[in-house]
Amino acid sequence: MANPSESTTSSVKNKTGIVYLVGAGPGAVDLITVRGAKLLAQADIVLHDALVTREMLALSPQAIKISVGKRSGQRSAAQEHINQQLVEAACQHAIVVRLKGGDPMLFGRADEEMTALEQAGIRFEIVPGITTAMAAAASVQLPLTKRGVARSVALFTSSTAPGEIAETRIPDCDTLVQYMGGKEAILTAQRMLAKGFSATHPIVIVESCSRPEERHLHLTLAELAHGLPACEGPVLVMMGESMRKRAMN
Repeated sequence: MANPSESTTSSVKNKTGIVYLVGAGPGAVDLITVRGAKLLAQADIVLHDALVTREMLALSPQAIKISVGKRSGQRSAAQEHINQQLVEAACQHAIVVRLKGGDPMLFGRADEEMTALEQAGIRFEIVPGITTAMAAAASVQLPLTKRGVARSVALFTSSTAPGEIAETRIPDCDTLVQYMGGKEAILTAQRMLAKGFSATHPIVIVESCSRPEERHLHLTLAELAHGLPACEGPVLVMMGESMRKRAMN
């Protein structure tokens, strides 16, 4: 005999749409996956991050667009409200796309959104995207791993949830990639110097990766510890010997 709660959940799933958590990639419209682009063309409603471009949203001309983005220093939708919007959208529409910058499963708050959808009995699928670290390495033509130089990579962020203590540990890897770098990267550089890293340890800053306004900056660890020039777009910081400029550059 079926469990009543299981029957209720099944009934809800049959009456609701499906939510796709789609990775938009680093920014350029032609770096979204084919699957992601096809879903945008089919979506009834798209809930998107602040960094998703107009060109990307133009792939979904038929859909309702709702901005639910979070940007540092600017007012943003609370995650709990975003979760509720996803549930409500699935109750009203057949195909819901939650469009996230980069990859949904890396610093994308996917866990909270999946949990909310699971609790509401709503089906969902994940569509991966190119995460910014890979796009940035390709753009500056410096691999994150390099034979004889770098065999391990750590992707990390110092950004925290409300009430959470900031992470101070430096990952033990050959190449470090700090997401949402900015001021946090300056603190990371200062901690690395205090731990004995070389002052000439190579650093590459990539701002607004894959967008027309993309900028690159090559620094040393000591230079980064003293500050960063003002940046308008999102910043990714790559650190390690594999980031040393190539001989032909």
